[in-house]
Amino acid sequence: MICNLLRPQRKSFVRLSFLSALSHVPVTIPVPESKCGEVVKHAQKVLGAMAPSAGELMSQCKAADDSARGCVMAATKKGALAQCL
Repeated sequence: MICNLLRPQRKSFVRLSFLSALSHVPVTIPVPESKCGEVVKHAQKVLGAMAPSAGELMSQCKAADDSARGCVMAATKKGALAQCL
């Protein structure tokens, strides 16, 4: 009897946990190639001393698609940035 009472609560807990996890996924806005200068500056800021040269970042930016550039702009940590490409 007690198990039957807990099952609905368990389902709603799982549902709430899943929705909570989804709310922490950063929403990326596509960024056009014309904004590569801003993307490179942001990537250099996030990567710090680990950043490749600006020229290398620029060529990577121009080769990337709009959503990958948006991912870079949404990244605030090195690990998140690494998942963009």
